[in-house]
Amino acid sequence: MQVAISVLGRFHAFHLAQQLQKRDALAQLLTSYPKFKAVEHGIHAELVSSFVWLEAMKRIWYKTPLKSAWNAQYFFSSLHDRRAADALRAGADLFVGWSGSSLRTLRRAKELGMIGVIERGSSHILYQQRILAEEYERQGSRERTHPKVMDQELAEYQEADVIVTPSSFARRSFLDEGVAEEKLVTVPYGAELSAFHPVAKEDDKFRVIFCGGLTLQKGVHYLLQAFYELRLPDAELWLVGAVAEEMHPFLERYRRADIITHGPKPQSKLSWYYSQGSIFCLPSIQDGFGMVILQAMACQLPAICTTNTAGKDVIREGVEGFVVPIRDVEALKEKILWAYDHRAQCLEMGRAARERVCSGFTWDDYGDRIYSAYCRFVERKVAVSSSCS
Repeated sequence: MQVAISVLGRFHAFHLAQQLQKRDALAQLLTSYPKFKAVEHGIHAELVSSFVWLEAMKRIWYKTPLKSAWNAQYFFSSLHDRRAADALRAGADLFVGWSGSSLRTLRRAKELGMIGVIERGSSHILYQQRILAEEYERQGSRERTHPKVMDQELAEYQEADVIVTPSSFARRSFLDEGVAEEKLVTVPYGAELSAFHPVAKEDDKFRVIFCGGLTLQKGVHYLLQAFYELRLPDAELWLVGAVAEEMHPFLERYRRADIITHGPKPQSKLSWYYSQGSIFCLPSIQDGFGMVILQAMACQLPAICTTNTAGKDVIREGVEGFVVPIRDVEALKEKILWAYDHRAQCLEMGRAARERVCSGFTWDDYGDRIYSAYCRFVERKVAVSSSCS
């Protein structure tokens, strides 16, 4: 079996490509990231088709003031899709494209006789749009998804042979939108244990750690409110990640010395930040998976996250952490206060969290699951073809 992959950026696609290459199953990686970045992940250069100029254009654009005047989301996604469709080589059994930037390439792959797989790292685009529009309205702000991107995603869902989701939450959103169950496969992501591991905590202070983009989608405003209202002595909330403009009013409203914004940090530094915490919290409104959950758990932190993440797939309630409803400030306060009052049990939960990741949620575990799923797709196609001949 041979697999071709197309991704605008890299997401977790480099891990997927790496896992397929280990099994001699990678035919081609089409990416906007530079070829040397793929090679750094151990991917053979001759298998990589890079549109690095597109990534450079995209990054420059999103750093200019003009980004707010024109929504370039569809421009970049469709440009990648056109280039990927032109560069796709014949010979693979299966094509995997990331949703929102793969429609032309998906169609080309099927012309070449490949099984068409769409990777959707989040919830169904209609569910995502509804819940985020609702959240932005609640907060007096707005969020824009380009309508053509939505149209493209919906067409991809329709034309794909298989849609792969990373969590039961994401899968449920597709079922609720009427997508046939037999078209859906759920394969959870993994954590890189060599990159995420516990290091020494440098003091005894109780800390809640959040890591990721500080946005309304991530529910950071609810975490800010919960921690602010608890007023715990000798405790801190650390927010690690880039701050979106929409979050500035909340950071100002809940400004206090024990709420600390650290800004974005390179992945190589994240283990230290996680390890200075006592518990991790991801209060997302919607997050198809939330890979930071596994990263924090690998660094021996118990986790609090919402139902609209992969929390229910990776966390056993009260063993490695807690899963709470979205937008529930009181539930967040209750679990944070429990952790504050039960430090020794929190440490035990952290050790259980690390073991949970090591024994089922590494990238190698992901590779075994996704490769097995791909083999089943190919076997199913062969069986159907044989029955029709």
